[in-house]
Amino acid sequence: MRSRPEGRGAAALALLAVLAGPARAGPIGVAVANGTTPTACAETDNVSLVLSAPAVSGLRIEARHPAYVGTLAIDSTAPDFTACDMTKDPAVPAAAPLAGPRRVTLYETPELWLVGFTFPAFWRAAATPVRVGGRTFQGLHLVQLWVWHKERAEEVLVVYPPDGYWRARPLPPAHLRAVAYGTSFLLGPVEDAGRPVVNLKEIAFDPAAKAFTLAFAAGGSARLAMTELSEARLVLEAAFDRPRAGAFAALRSMYVTEANADVARLAWRTGAGTGWREAKVTTFSGAADVTALWAGRVVPSAHNTSAPDMVLDRFAGP
Repeated sequence: MRSRPEGRGAAALALLAVLAGPARAGPIGVAVANGTTPTACAETDNVSLVLSAPAVSGLRIEARHPAYVGTLAIDSTAPDFTACDMTKDPAVPAAAPLAGPRRVTLYETPELWLVGFTFPAFWRAAATPVRVGGRTFQGLHLVQLWVWHKERAEEVLVVYPPDGYWRARPLPPAHLRAVAYGTSFLLGPVEDAGRPVVNLKEIAFDPAAKAFTLAFAAGGSARLAMTELSEARLVLEAAFDRPRAGAFAALRSMYVTEANADVARLAWRTGAGTGWREAKVTTFSGAADVTALWAGRVVPSAHNTSAPDMVLDRFAGP
């Protein structure tokens, strides 16, 4: 019995699909909402940029040195609690009483290691386990990723498991001993808990891939892999296990004045392809169809002078 022509065509198309592999996600534009509020305290995260989309499957997160980093002879990295009142901030004690921070090594090789800290108190309970291989660690408030570079240790990435905040920084340029952390980012379903947070069910680290798997309390997961680390930038590729709807990422930072800020300026591109648009972080009214977002500074700040700019781009759809 002869096969029907359309049957042979369908089989050929199916074979081509198998050979081609899974369909690749296409680029999309996302919405950026600005929830920045005024503050006089340089240790308050008053800058809040929340990204959302009907369906997003991944993005790239980059920390790069500010354009002026080559001009820096003196860096300012000390905290500034001038005009700050932290007395009403929540403080949840650690599960076991501690006189000071407790440090534990989660993973270690000569070139790369992961370290966890438990503090006597934190603004949220440390209920998110961190898993590395067959070991699970409980009660951690902070996890640091370190690398060995030019005969010294460099801390390049941190995460706070209780609220899902991350900070990243490139390796320091040759003329600086170190660079500061600045803007934080969140990855996953962003929720409001008095401030934006991502509630995590578990964090797992794969040392060989330099990748974190984030299991979200709301369901689903994401993989965050460090794909580039240099004296110019640190690049993280984020991929969700399935397309996510709603708020999927955020930037959190500080702005008091142009000369006292971790983020003072924004630039963004849209799918219309009209080039970059720019605004002060305090006057940005939000944008739609954003394909790339830069948050940083164009003049040195008295606060965290060497802290990197942040770029979020390569948003992918289903």
